Amino acid sequence: MEMEQLYKEHSDRVYSYIYFLVRHRESAEDLTQETFYKAYKGLDTFNKQASTATWLLKIARNVTYDYFRRKRVVHFFTFEKKHDIETKLLSPENRYEQKEQLIKMYDSLRKLKKDYQEVLLLRKIQECSIQETSYILGWTEAKVKMKMTRALEALKKEFHQEGGRKNGTIKRIR
Repeated sequence: MEMEQLYKEHSDRVYSYIYFLVRHRESAEDLTQETFYKAYKGLDTFNKQASTATWLLKIARNVTYDYFRRKRVVHFFTFEKKHDIETKLLSPENRYEQKEQLIKMYDSLRKLKKDYQEVLLLRKIQECSIQETSYILGWTEAKVKMKMTRALEALKKEFHQEGGRKNGTIKRIR
């Protein structure tokens, strides 16, 4: 596959994944470029053990972790990015309430352990399969399932401590 085509097909997904990790637009852009540079250098060794998107996300994760090690950055996520919610039929009050619940959910997610944040980010936000998540994180599929279950429970608990509604946003991530 040609590198230009790879970039066109996967750069948005790689960028959004990295952006969730670093919280900074310029850094995410630089790390996305570095990801594709490393992919270009390793393209001939890609053995198609995983899908191209999964392979690129694994490279993106490694590039981002290298960045964190260089910068000694402690926090891994913030969710400042505005998420699109279909609110066309909602009243302004309901839209405001929905937005507040979503902010509380993201605040709750940010407080979880790094492993929980990663598995939730990959499975629920990036919509990776269990197999893809396993490959990216270097875990067994059983570990992904176990961490996912624990992460959802921890997120639910943290969300309710943040004052989130029981029947609100938390259900949407399942």
